Amino acid sequence: MKPAIHVPFARISGWCLGAVALLAGCAAPLPVELDRSVPAHWSQQTADAGRQPAPDLRSWWQAWNDPQLNALVEEALAQNLDVAQAQLRVRQQRLLAGTAHSAYMPGVTAGARTLQDIAAVDSYFHASIDVSWDLGLFGASESAQRSADAGLLDAQAQLHAARVALVADVVHRYLDIRLAQRQRALYAQLGTLDADALRLLQVRRTQRLGSSLAVQQQQLQSSKTAGQLAEVVAAQARAAHGLAALLGRTAPDAAWLAADAQAALPAPQARPPAAVPADMLRTRPDIRSAEAAVERAAADAGIAHAALYPRLTLTGSILYSYNLTQNFRTTSDYMPVFGPQIDIPLFDWGRRRAQADAGELGLQAAIKGYRQSVLNGIADVEASLAAMAAQQERQRQLEQTGTLLQQQVRAQGVRQKLGLDSPLGAMDEQRALLQAQSDMATAQAAQSLAYVALYKALGGAPLDPLLQQTAGGTASAEARQ
Repeated sequence: MKPAIHVPFARISGWCLGAVALLAGCAAPLPVELDRSVPAHWSQQTADAGRQPAPDLRSWWQAWNDPQLNALVEEALAQNLDVAQAQLRVRQQRLLAGTAHSAYMPGVTAGARTLQDIAAVDSYFHASIDVSWDLGLFGASESAQRSADAGLLDAQAQLHAARVALVADVVHRYLDIRLAQRQRALYAQLGTLDADALRLLQVRRTQRLGSSLAVQQQQLQSSKTAGQLAEVVAAQARAAHGLAALLGRTAPDAAWLAADAQAALPAPQARPPAAVPADMLRTRPDIRSAEAAVERAAADAGIAHAALYPRLTLTGSILYSYNLTQNFRTTSDYMPVFGPQIDIPLFDWGRRRAQADAGELGLQAAIKGYRQSVLNGIADVEASLAAMAAQQERQRQLEQTGTLLQQQVRAQGVRQKLGLDSPLGAMDEQRALLQAQSDMATAQAAQSLAYVALYKALGGAPLDPLLQQTAGGTASAEARQ
């Protein structure tokens, strides 16, 4: 009979810790390489775009030098409920990310109970303290933290997306109100002109110098002008109530619903950005969300990969037992236990392998989704630049048309003073001039809206204080790449 071999407890613990250190070396996050390439310059950039500095992406609307608009944007950023929700989600994800590692920290449980032995002779009181530590080897712990960080990154992107959309919507609604106020004044002038023309035509019909058909046509024109004015008033109301909702108000300002013949349309005072578009990768929230999706997919793949390997848990227990009845056995006992617990995947290996393969495919899909987001961003900016150029050309053409119509109206006025033409004959040129002014106002608003769309496509908006605290908060994700 061979003598029993007694290994000291300290040596066993040392061996366990050494094995743990060796297995921990296998824990490495999955490397991810993203295609961040962008063109060196915008293909729609005009030749003179670099002569004037572009406004800062964080405060692009201030280039219009409109104090009322600036105040509305500041109020919206402070009061908008969608932004407030996004801020709360960032705080929520930050808390979750800060505790993601807790699942792989030692856990301590304690319990007490009474029980009876199998012979129903004695009753015992058991008290125990149990310690369990899942080491999270093979990348499990790192992947869990990576998933939590991805959730925080996505929440930050959604917050910035809410601010980008809010600023663009506030400026859009403000432009709609201003345009409606300008159009109401022009349509009021058209209505007055229609009423004068109708009166003159009715006089001509009475004097047998005109026909009833001309009167009917003018009545139709008057009805059309009144209908267009009603549509403008309705559009102004929609914009005013929409702006109030963006500001967190229950009702719009009365001035937003009133007519204002002196309403001025803000016009961009700066050129589109001529810088290398790589900055877009750091400002467009959908690209940041796509990056978060890549990180989350990499974390899921890492967790599935770690599940292919044995799960090692260090456990310890201290059990105290006291014989309450003391009929037969000893009165008390004390037993410490310490050792590793290994969970080896055997019978469900196929399922785990399939999950790991699916995780890798999901990661590849997320990487392609990120690249598609970059391409979509480039396309959006290029389309916005093209729209701005088209609106600028349209406005130039309308200005030329307006200049010609003004010359015709002045010439008609001279002929009327000389008695060579009647007031009714001059009304057609006056109507054409008012219509041209309406078209120019619409074109100017469209150019401004194209400017808004451009900076929305670039992800332009002030950075929230929550994001300023973690400016470069995605550095950990970028370091992995």
